[in-house]
Amino acid sequence: MGALPGLVALGAVLALLGPRALARARWTAREPVVALWAWQCLVIAVLLCCACATVLAGAGAWPAVRDLLFTGAPAGVEAAYGFPAARPWAIAAAFVLALGGVRTALALAYELAGAEAVRRRQRRQLARQAPDLHPELKPGAGRSEQLVVLESEEARAWALPGPVARMVVTTGALRRLSARELDALLAHERGHVRARHHWLLSAAEALVAGFPAIRLFGQFRDQVGRLVELAADDSAARRHGRLATAIALVELNPESTCTHPLAQIPSRVDRLLSGATRLPASGRLGLTLAALTLPLAPVLLALTPGLTAL
Repeated sequence: MGALPGLVALGAVLALLGPRALARARWTAREPVVALWAWQCLVIAVLLCCACATVLAGAGAWPAVRDLLFTGAPAGVEAAYGFPAARPWAIAAAFVLALGGVRTALALAYELAGAEAVRRRQRRQLARQAPDLHPELKPGAGRSEQLVVLESEEARAWALPGPVARMVVTTGALRRLSARELDALLAHERGHVRARHHWLLSAAEALVAGFPAIRLFGQFRDQVGRLVELAADDSAARRHGRLATAIALVELNPESTCTHPLAQIPSRVDRLLSGATRLPASGRLGLTLAALTLPLAPVLLALTPGLTAL
């Protein structure tokens, strides 16, 4: 039954070495969207290692699971996995792995439900605070976003995802920003909504909440928080220019420092002003395909004994 220890070993290697490789890669700041894809593939690969190992451990522990798993399989496929006659260790492994899977599912469900409840609460609060809008700005047929202006001296802007996304801007921000800078700021927030970054952030938080001791998930959460901001910066800069986007960041974060959590405003401004070139299309495609091999590896490893028997 070499596939099961192989999956556990592969998951451990990916969890230990994968984050180091991605954290040291210099291309991630130039291609944040590809970097987000790579981080997601890495985490999915580790989770697939655990899921495939759970299935194989369950098959080794209980004949009923084995019969269900290999129903209709050609002769020799089941024997190729070498399921043992003595099952105590397989039962223990299946129980531990299944417990981890249940914990992951519960943490994800709890985090997503909590995040949606917070957004509903914020939408109700905005409905009470926001002034009446001009009819042309109100959502209508085919309109997927609503501009909300809040009276506040504090210069702030954020997006509230939903069936009709709210782009929230304070009057303080309107006074600080020029028309082009405001457009860049709104494009940044639209980039978050369009790419569903809130779902990705919630999933990362759920993994950390479910398994706080696993370093990979903490690194994933931190890197996602950084990379989604860079990706939204690029989305705004492509439409309204790097300078306008950088000025909007500075105007809304005048007191930020290099230790500002997740936002990292100074480094983001430096990145925008430096105008680093993107990787060539072939390079982006190569990195995307390389990242895709990560989640395919545990699936192929789990199928290898059966394919070999065939």
